[in-house]
Amino acid sequence: MAELRDDNQYAYIATATTTQVHTGPGKLQKIVVGETAAGSIKIIDSTTGTTTNLGELKASIAEGSYEFNVAFAAGLRIVTAAASKITVVYTTS
Repeated sequence: MAELRDDNQYAYIATATTTQVHTGPGKLQKIVVGETAAGSIKIIDSTTGTTTNLGELKASIAEGSYEFNVAFAAGLRIVTAAASKITVVYTTS
C-alpha cells in the first residue's frame, strides 16, 4: 500500500503587510480568512512589487475558505491592505 503524503505548507498573516510566502514555483491551494478582512488581500506571482496578477480578495470579505488551486512560477507574495487574520495554504514544486 502506498504511503499517503501531505505536502501542504502554510503561512499565517495577521497584520497589514507584504509577505513573501514562498520563492520559486508552487501552487496556491487556498486562503482561509479567519476574521473578516478589513482591507483587500492581493495575491501575486512574483518576488517583488505589489501588482496583483493571480487574484484578489476584496475588503470586507467574510470568514471562510477560498479555493484557488492555481500555479505560480516566480513566487507567492501576499499583500494585506489592513490587519487580517489569514492562512495561506500552498505546495511547492
